[in-house]
Amino acid sequence: MRTVLLSLLCLFAAPAMAAVQLDRLVLPKGFRVAVYSDQVPDAREIALGAKGTVFVGSNDAGKVYALTDGNGDGVADKVRVLASGLKLPVGVAFRNGDLYVSAVSRIVVLRDIENRLDDPPKPQVVTDRLPTETHHGWKFIAFGPDGKLYVPIGAPCNICDPGPDHAKLIRMNPDGSGWEDVARGIRNTVGFDWQPGTNQLWFSENGRDMLGDDVPSDELNRIARAGEHFGYPYCHQGDTLDPQFGKGKHCKDYTPPVLKLGAHVASLGMRFYGGSQFPASYRGAAIVAEHGSWNRTRKSGYRVMTVRLQGGRVLSYEPLIAGFVQDEKAWGRPADVQPLPDGSLLVSDDLAGAVYRVTYGGK
Repeated sequence: MRTVLLSLLCLFAAPAMAAVQLDRLVLPKGFRVAVYSDQVPDAREIALGAKGTVFVGSNDAGKVYALTDGNGDGVADKVRVLASGLKLPVGVAFRNGDLYVSAVSRIVVLRDIENRLDDPPKPQVVTDRLPTETHHGWKFIAFGPDGKLYVPIGAPCNICDPGPDHAKLIRMNPDGSGWEDVARGIRNTVGFDWQPGTNQLWFSENGRDMLGDDVPSDELNRIARAGEHFGYPYCHQGDTLDPQFGKGKHCKDYTPPVLKLGAHVASLGMRFYGGSQFPASYRGAAIVAEHGSWNRTRKSGYRVMTVRLQGGRVLSYEPLIAGFVQDEKAWGRPADVQPLPDGSLLVSDDLAGAVYRVTYGGK
């Protein structure tokens, strides 16, 4: 009987996290990567508190984590669970002492969280009016320079014409009121940030599946005006009409991407680097986490990329971290990036359940 019970426990146990293999990672000369914490199952979006707390949302664990580095050595010495039982709480955003968390159809908030890490408050509902579909239903969220909370509403499908309630980016007041559409025609974005100096909103976008290995590309986009349409489901990657929904449409009628990131790379979190620790060529660059393909003959993505820009024009697109996959087997999947005040960079990995810290030490 004991053997049967043990077998059943093994059968229904959650899958083990992949082992962290830092020795396999490849970075440009002078850069180093270390484990900030390897105790964050399904780690996704990262947000920073005013007192240095690193908040991390999760994909399947239903939990929100707080990581603290008490002695300042660049490694989290304590990991706390702030909330559990939430529905895909991928997104976290910090504002005025409060932590906002996305949970598919709801946004909740944990008030005064950094003063209550050991006794976290019960989440309060900000809004529960978001769509309930879980297909592209998890949400990266962030507060903009205007003090509004920006929330994506992905298409509830691989490819469909979902109508005006999906495939867009919206914003709202911190209390959940005053919804406004920001941009449309977005299949799904799980990463966006505002460019320093211009305050223009840039976002990564996942292209549709099932058109082959090499089409369409994921995108890096820039919003120049409110209400722009980025093409989904009619036009992909700025130049390819959808075989079903593109009939009678023209790609010139939609905003093209600033950069094609590659087919099926699964571009997720992206932030602009504004620190001074990395070489000067990284200042103002967009850093993009590419989660990696799931349905391509040969894997693509599984890396962290640097996009150098000048006046809205792409100068280069090259790896910052590679090596999460070898011989078509992945041990890690980058999900988000977050610069720290000291100029280092955090990277979340939901496959290994870890957060890494990238530093630059010169020659």
